[in-house]
Amino acid sequence: MTTMTDCSFDSGLKEWAAVVGPGHVVTAPAALHETETGTFRMNSQVSAIVRPANTPEVQQCLRVANRFGIPVYPISTGKNWGYGSRVPVTDGSVVLDLGRMNRILDFDEKLAYVTVEPGVTQGQLYAFLQGRGSRLWMDATGASPASSLVGNAVERGFGHTPYGDHFANTCGLEVVLPTGETIETGFSRFAESKAAPVYRWGVGPSLDGLFSQSNFGVVTRMTTWLMPAPEYFQAYYFRCETAAGLGPLIDALRPLRLDGTIRSASHIANDYKVISALQQYPWAEANQQTPLRDPLLAELRDDLKIGVWNGSGALYGTKAQVKEARRLLRRALAGKVSRLQFLDDRTLRLASIFAKPFQFFTGWNLERTLALLKPVYGLMRGIPTDHPLASTYWRKRTAPPAQMNPDRDGCGLYWCSPVAPADGDHATRLAALAGELILEHGFEPAISLTLITERTLACIISLAYDRAVPGEDERAAACYHALLRALAKNGYHSYRLSIASMYAMHGADSYTALLQRMKQSFDPNDVLSPGRYIPAQGKREGEASSEREFSYAANQIR
Repeated sequence: MTTMTDCSFDSGLKEWAAVVGPGHVVTAPAALHETETGTFRMNSQVSAIVRPANTPEVQQCLRVANRFGIPVYPISTGKNWGYGSRVPVTDGSVVLDLGRMNRILDFDEKLAYVTVEPGVTQGQLYAFLQGRGSRLWMDATGASPASSLVGNAVERGFGHTPYGDHFANTCGLEVVLPTGETIETGFSRFAESKAAPVYRWGVGPSLDGLFSQSNFGVVTRMTTWLMPAPEYFQAYYFRCETAAGLGPLIDALRPLRLDGTIRSASHIANDYKVISALQQYPWAEANQQTPLRDPLLAELRDDLKIGVWNGSGALYGTKAQVKEARRLLRRALAGKVSRLQFLDDRTLRLASIFAKPFQFFTGWNLERTLALLKPVYGLMRGIPTDHPLASTYWRKRTAPPAQMNPDRDGCGLYWCSPVAPADGDHATRLAALAGELILEHGFEPAISLTLITERTLACIISLAYDRAVPGEDERAAACYHALLRALAKNGYHSYRLSIASMYAMHGADSYTALLQRMKQSFDPNDVLSPGRYIPAQGKREGEASSEREFSYAANQIR
């Protein structure tokens, strides 16, 4: 492994400046500090930021990194909040910012696909489709309209529509390997291939998955499939008044997911999750005490007209198909929820105009929850929003600004993402385990469970706090790592890891050994994102910050 020295670093900066232009090699302390700052305490320092504009420049940047032994860490737009933001795993890395690569390269209305570079955002694609009057929908996450499509897909993120499994709906990757070579996956490897943007597997071994959650290459182009707008769309919302009702809910929804009645993700969020989406921490009512518990928690549920568990989802198809799906959903949830409501464009418009009369006739108080319902409703139609970001300000003492930035504003946030079978017993066990542990550590367990596939629950546990409070970073880190260990001990492993928890997949097993052999083959100098998902090949001058963070947190809870 090549070792970086001050001399080689300075030489590398000069060569990068010749490749991308001096204005796109950033070493200003303020810019580096901003890039080093995330939603939890991290120790990695950024040496520089390099901003290539196209694939050939990415190739040259990686060749320079190899020549001088400088670790580089690519980001798309850096909105990886709760998992590490823009911060590299390894101290002293140069951030390879791909935000300038923001072109929509190809689009086909008839075959419903779009090909994008890593700097293309959710908001950009949505505006592109709207501007063309397209009848196609994208699938959006609640991260932010400024989030990268490629970045979320390669992290295997998910959304809300039938196309919610993002990486499963991609093909034709262009990837720059750590050595600077470029490959294309699937049929894209063949010049003039007609099926490259519509068929994922190509012929022979499929390589796409190697570049998801790895440090084997930099994805510089990706084709993603879009959803034809259905004839009719209707969202549904329900609430359950007891903790014990979660298991029966999951068991009622699973058959509908398996038989295709429900084609998209169904989300079930606990009271903490919904309250934090509607307001900030009730400091005055809680007498400045944390964590939030009953009886105040019960009072807030009653005031906001929410349940202990609250569900949402959508039905897509013809009007006849949606009508039948609605009948089956009503039957499945009968006796398991206290209220099941359906919303379409017309109903939501009327509810917005006539909130008071709507409450009188239905008993459902929409006035205080429309602010939440509208963005969630939009997400089910592929409309990106930054509304969910407000929940990261849950424990802040000041209101979220108009332009929210959790990194800049000192919002503390860890996301923990365990996966479980779509089974009521597993859902109940996982939620109880996480809830009890987080409350014991003095935080609120904001939990959502999503039937992301026909057989799988993806659980997103939000650990929100205020980084400005002395000692909160340390307490949150201890809670987060304790939670990871407790979940893993019970068989619930995360589908996605933060840079503070990459250690969670490292072990002395044959799988890890194979990954390390592959990394050695792909990246003999270990310059591309060392330590990201795959154990670093050797210790550098700066030890991986995730290992230091874990070591500290482990010592705190022994």
